[in-house]
Amino acid sequence: MSDFVDECQLHAKGGDGGAGCVSFRRESHVPHGGPDGGDGGHGGDVWVVADRNVASLLAFRDFPFRRATNGAHGQGRKRHGRKGVDEIVRVPEGTIVRDRDGTVLADLVNAGDRWLAAQGGGGGRGNTRFASNRMRAPQFAEQAEPGEERWLGLELKLMADVALVGFPNAGKSTFISAVSAARPKVASYPFTTLTPSLGVVRLADGRGGLDPDSFEMVIADVPGLIEGAAEGKGLGHQFLRHVERARVLLMMADLAEVTDRDPREQIEVLIAELERYDAALAARRRLIVGTKADAAHLDWDGPRVSAVTGEGVASVLGQLRDLVSQAREADEAPTQYVVYRPESAGITVLHLADGIFEIEGRQARRAVALSDMTDPAALAWAQRRLEKLGVSRALGRSGARSGDLVRIGDFEFTYEPDT
Repeated sequence: MSDFVDECQLHAKGGDGGAGCVSFRRESHVPHGGPDGGDGGHGGDVWVVADRNVASLLAFRDFPFRRATNGAHGQGRKRHGRKGVDEIVRVPEGTIVRDRDGTVLADLVNAGDRWLAAQGGGGGRGNTRFASNRMRAPQFAEQAEPGEERWLGLELKLMADVALVGFPNAGKSTFISAVSAARPKVASYPFTTLTPSLGVVRLADGRGGLDPDSFEMVIADVPGLIEGAAEGKGLGHQFLRHVERARVLLMMADLAEVTDRDPREQIEVLIAELERYDAALAARRRLIVGTKADAAHLDWDGPRVSAVTGEGVASVLGQLRDLVSQAREADEAPTQYVVYRPESAGITVLHLADGIFEIEGRQARRAVALSDMTDPAALAWAQRRLEKLGVSRALGRSGARSGDLVRIGDFEFTYEPDT
């Protein structure tokens, strides 16, 4: 089974917050101690982080669930609950995060880029927080918020300086294995390469000399391209996705009698497929070479290379080095972006059915998230809070009438307009 995965699902669950505590100070000679309930801790967050040491999304194939820990409940003597531990989800550089409808939420290109996938729930406030001159001994506290929970899609687009582009069995895998430590499967049948692989090439002088402290570039060997790939034929989009972010394209024409296409026709088809997929991709810096020079039977007047005998390899690597250097100087690299989701403010009124309304909004939910809504003081506090948020006015503007049912989370009440 392949150990490279470039598409998967992620189920992120933020930790639940801890509940606030209802407690009163009890000491000798203090018969009527005041409230001393502590706050609950916030739940941990789930963060998706780009990591250079992660090569694929294999870790999510069989176990897509990632959950942060819950916050602890508050305790008496004003002891606050501890915060939940964040869950760090490490993904390869070049990972795109999508919502379930396919909307791009984040593009994590560089190592260290991070995005909040699921926010932990807020901790509830203890009864100490509700004490006032009007209410000296509150018998209620605030319940905790549940952590955010969502399914996300992860998609990897390889980050490489050079992408090898050619028909199936054009010699791409043999080339990358000859110039780097990458060892993709090599065989004499089409679509031997089913998963991408990366190889690192180090050059001392741009002419093939090796030196650990010299110029370094990353080459991507990806599945072969066939006519119609832009529409998904063959390995289609799986191939083209990994070419998108390469700075330079090394286009390889098979000079041996393996395909039924002339080498020039092969290049024309490859360029046409790139243009159909993305016009900018077809316009990218590229080098065109003929492969399998040691077994060539077809006419070709361009550069030739044989990964088996080494013919032309040093020259091609030198030209690639020049093209990659030019692209880097021009800063022709993909830009990353992260979508920050600001916390929504205010409230929203939804008309679910005739006589039924629902209030959405974090502040409204927190206003009714009290431990004992049968307590008159708690009910009065929630009512005052909802009034400050403008819930009654919003319901009136939405067409609510006396006797209509209103829901805020799990809490329900009958609407009565202000008189």
